Amino acid sequence: MTETMELRLSEVVGALSHALDVTHGQPDGHAARSCLLGMRIAEELGLGADDRSALFYALLLKDAGCSTNASKIAALYGADDHAVQRERTQIDHTSAMANLGHAMRNAAAGGGALARVKQLRKVVVEGPRGSQAMYELRCERGADIARMIGLDESAAGAIRHLDEHWDGGGRPAGLAGEAISLPGRVLCLAQTMEVFWQDGGREGALGIARRRRGTWFDPAIVDALAGLEDDTAFWASLDGAAVTEVEPADRVLVADDDGLDRIAEAFARVVDAKSPYTGRHSEGVAEIAVGLGERLDLDADDIRTLRRAGLLHDLGKLAISNRILDKPDKLTDEEWAVVREHPALSERILAGVPAFARLARIAGNHHERLDGSGYPRGRSGLALGPLSRILCVADVAEALTADRPYRGPLDVGTVLEIMGRDAGTKLDPTVFRALEGVLPERQAAVAERGAAQPVAA
Repeated sequence: MTETMELRLSEVVGALSHALDVTHGQPDGHAARSCLLGMRIAEELGLGADDRSALFYALLLKDAGCSTNASKIAALYGADDHAVQRERTQIDHTSAMANLGHAMRNAAAGGGALARVKQLRKVVVEGPRGSQAMYELRCERGADIARMIGLDESAAGAIRHLDEHWDGGGRPAGLAGEAISLPGRVLCLAQTMEVFWQDGGREGALGIARRRRGTWFDPAIVDALAGLEDDTAFWASLDGAAVTEVEPADRVLVADDDGLDRIAEAFARVVDAKSPYTGRHSEGVAEIAVGLGERLDLDADDIRTLRRAGLLHDLGKLAISNRILDKPDKLTDEEWAVVREHPALSERILAGVPAFARLARIAGNHHERLDGSGYPRGRSGLALGPLSRILCVADVAEALTADRPYRGPLDVGTVLEIMGRDAGTKLDPTVFRALEGVLPERQAAVAERGAAQPVAA
């Protein structure tokens, strides 16, 4: 039987929010701490139940759209997209001088003088033109993820407004004052306070709120922070309290099996948006894995678990810079070491939901091999159960049939020939035999879907 039937939605989203932290270049727990801050501000303001519920989930999912811009940022700056995004949260990006300083520090960071000058010129020329589009994409994609999970327009709207400023100087719509939703105004303040709390503690968080009062932030909301100033216990709790403790008790949402499937589908889109070369990888792995499971006569519960594992197996890739993911050349030893850690991070994030323990292990095994030659833990033989073995085969098959920065997609015959060499040693031979029937059917279906897509004008 599957390990979950119904869970508090906050338990699942709270755990998965740790994947969104690394996407935006933030330390682990950023979204959770922003949630604690935002919900305490909501308490001081006396927000109603509907606004509190919308704010709660918007705070946890606020960075769901960040992965859509990762590849563009890495290419524009010629640098680690995580580092670029992290520093950008620490500057006043409405200031031309602050933006120039940020560009000078980050353009081709670590490169030679000529490379840095060339990349800086690209940022200065192209940056302003692309910045608006990136804000629009980030905010709208984040709102879409909230909708996919089943949240209402209040939560989606708060995410769309997270970069809007009280004085109208924010993005993407340049909204001002009360045109920005109340949850959106709190969200903008809470996430900024958390960033400055990281290095400056209570003083850093409160200081940035006061300095930007009336420009970035609603003055009335900043004034409500007076109730937090001397609450030592609250500030001490930021690095450990569970978000479920601040979920509005009268608005607890639950996720049944269908809801968990929607969450897995939504986060698969977050992962696959990270790189143009993984546009449908997670979905494709899940499709192949399900086809293999059906051909091998697995029961419905195992197939459902397998599909979720396929959708979520690459969560850890959100922590990898696009300078590595999109690199067309051979990876260095240091870069390869970073890549090899992503399955362990996937497993650790998923294990944050106790009911996902089995699912987490299956996802974490997707690069392991029967002979122990895989990574990151070198698990082998009996340590790899039937579902892990299926996922390993599905992941390899999808990757070989997809476009990659260092090669084009391979045809089915070539893929089966390559994988056949490892059947019985690295890959399960029974699962590989099932793949010989599943993969041609799947590729035909993919080709048919592609042919049905309208041609762009």
